[in-house]
Amino acid sequence: MKIKIDDLTGAEVSELVNGHLQGMTLHSPPESIHALNLEALQQPEVTFWSVWEEDVLVGCGALKELDDKHGEVKSMRTSSSHLRKGVAKQLLEHIIGEAQRRGYQRLSLETGSMDAFEPARKLYKRFGFEFCKPFSDYLEDANSVFMTKEL
Repeated sequence: MKIKIDDLTGAEVSELVNGHLQGMTLHSPPESIHALNLEALQQPEVTFWSVWEEDVLVGCGALKELDDKHGEVKSMRTSSSHLRKGVAKQLLEHIIGEAQRRGYQRLSLETGSMDAFEPARKLYKRFGFEFCKPFSDYLEDANSVFMTKEL
């Protein structure tokens, strides 16, 4: 698998991100959806990566800088035809490594509290993320789970 910084202009990437957003609407009420759209993912404080297996897009993810010591994992998504192949694991390793290279002391994330998000929560726990209170601009929300990891 090849992980590369992506400018979000390709049709495959656009389709995966939009599919990610649509998937969120199946499991979360609108006020509890914190996934970034294409425009928000192109902001300067966000670095977005696509994951490729040869010429097939298999996943994506992003790192948002909250401040010079704290980053947030955003938009982690594996293509539905490539689940359980280690895509998310490799991408999360990459994002954590980049956060460390940047000198962040903490990496946090928000994910859903519903059963559909259990695989994501298990992955984050395996990488040492622990449950925490809302961070940044997030508020307490029964539909959200907040996790953080000291680097």
